[in-house]
Amino acid sequence: MSFFDKVFASVGIGSAAVDTKLERNSYMPGETVKGVVEIRGGKVEQQVDDIYLAINTTYVKESDDKKYNVTATIDRFRITSPFVIGKNERKEIPFSFQLPLDTPLSIGRSKIWVTTGLDIKNAVDPGDKDYLQIVPSPLMNAVFNAIDSLGFRLREADCEAAPHRLRGRLPFVQEFEFVPTSGPFRGRLDELELVFRPAGNGGLELLLQVDRRARGLGGLFSEAAGLDETNVRITVTTADIPTLQQQIHSVIQRFS
Repeated sequence: MSFFDKVFASVGIGSAAVDTKLERNSYMPGETVKGVVEIRGGKVEQQVDDIYLAINTTYVKESDDKKYNVTATIDRFRITSPFVIGKNERKEIPFSFQLPLDTPLSIGRSKIWVTTGLDIKNAVDPGDKDYLQIVPSPLMNAVFNAIDSLGFRLREADCEAAPHRLRGRLPFVQEFEFVPTSGPFRGRLDELELVFRPAGNGGLELLLQVDRRARGLGGLFSEAAGLDETNVRITVTTADIPTLQQQIHSVIQRFS
């Protein structure tokens, strides 16, 4: 290897390249993601110490009355042991991993992507970025349909920094904000906020915030003090799907 080849490889010129090919790009939380990582050797032989895949998203964080986006890694997977990639050599390394159950959905401004990284000694590490479409599970869909049937419309969905009471494995939660446009709660609620959390046996914990509309002078004082919001937790499973609309209606009715 010439001196200049070594120098170019160390700064990423003529060095290995990586391309991740997913079996498909649409998944539900908890599903198994499969694909191959294709590595193409450059002008010189190189030692690859590690190949990793990371699931990423962004969330909104507030500091000093300013909001800004922060990138968060949802999970990270190592898919191979060290190896050498020869000059102009091509390798394909198959992989599979389970998408975390708390992966946010691709709704609203929420974007989820996979980054692939090669850890190469004394070189600029090549990488790749592939977007995933994360779709609701059947149980999540049933919850959305139940809320829609009660006359609510989705106004906004975003990942936001989690308050301490909701802080879990990740520093953020995905929040769905609904407004009543028809049905029994129009004129009674300002909004309904929903957060999904995984529960045991394939179930979901629904964190609901019922934001009551101010009524009269007492209601206005409550709203100003933030006392018009009620937080409720309920756990549902696929067995509850036939009665989800009634269950959610009952919870909102109790606190609206």
